[in-house]
Amino acid sequence: MPIVLISPEFTQEQYEETNRKLTGGKNRMESPADWPVEGLLAHIAGQGENTFRVVDVWESEEALNRFAEILIPILREAGVEGDPEVYPALTYVSA
Repeated sequence: MPIVLISPEFTQEQYEETNRKLTGGKNRMESPADWPVEGLLAHIAGQGENTFRVVDVWESEEALNRFAEILIPILREAGVEGDPEVYPALTYVSA
């Protein structure tokens, strides 16, 4: 069952800082191979009207949890507060 993760509000600068720490220097993720764990199905990031948002879809809660163990300390280090929204996807369609 796919799991959706919507990151807490943060800036594009914090997003890029987080990516550099996750990837060893890249400002943005370019392929699933850039993630430190397997199981990512989709990653969408962009600037909204009021905040920068990230939505990930993971193949399972276990895959998400493996990623969260790495991500959460990095987010806190970057000054990002709050917990992400996490819920099972009712529908996931991929091209």
